[in-house]
Amino acid sequence: MSGRLVRVSAQVPLAHAEEVRALALELAPGGFEETETADTLTVSLYVEEGEADRVRRAFPDAEVSPVQPGWEDGWRAFHRPARVGGLWIGPPWEQPGSGELAVVIDPGRAFGTGAHPTTRLCVELLARSARGSLLDVGCGSGVLSIAAARLGFGPIRAVDNDPVAVETTIANAAVNGVVLDAMLLDGESDELPRADVAVANVLLAPVERILARLDAGIAVTSGYLTTDHPAAPGWQPVDRTELDGWAADRFERAPELR
Repeated sequence: MSGRLVRVSAQVPLAHAEEVRALALELAPGGFEETETADTLTVSLYVEEGEADRVRRAFPDAEVSPVQPGWEDGWRAFHRPARVGGLWIGPPWEQPGSGELAVVIDPGRAFGTGAHPTTRLCVELLARSARGSLLDVGCGSGVLSIAAARLGFGPIRAVDNDPVAVETTIANAAVNGVVLDAMLLDGESDELPRADVAVANVLLAPVERILARLDAGIAVTSGYLTTDHPAAPGWQPVDRTELDGWAADRFERAPELR
């Protein structure tokens, strides 16, 4: 972001958490902070000052505050390690336990260190899938590609329509000693490479468009809420897992299309 950053925070009853998360994700597809108490959910979005009014139209009672010097340290506090699928996934300022198989991810300017529920759900479903070649559509920081390599998938191709994401994925793969092919590609319009398994942790509508274009036998998808079920003609849902209001699905090609 090139303009002055502000923090827009809203508190809502926990009973409305799923609707609020969906709205926050629409307003900030790159991610947002959330904390909850026994009955309240707080969501915080970091946006340029000129975008604050757009967020406040969605959350009329939101508070807007300037981002103070040193905000990066507060941002880091929200990126905590996760243990899923036999892997430790976390940022470089945290340390895995002795003997843990680690995926070290510095998100930089691209979303994803592994702590978000959708990332954890995708890793869990990948760990339960047959190994083979893998295509990561909308790779972000590369966390799913690198986790897949640790789980035994390969070869791996990671694609994203954001050049920053591609650069970040390449850098994170190098840090982890993982070999993969990362390229700039729009998963909703460009031709997608064939793979045994594809993973797409994006939003619901892009997931549905990507599923319609994939040449793969298995697809793992997330980026949507437990109340959402992707339309997936030609695919059979075979597994679903949920966490903190988010969902992920594993699909297999319908028998007649294999």
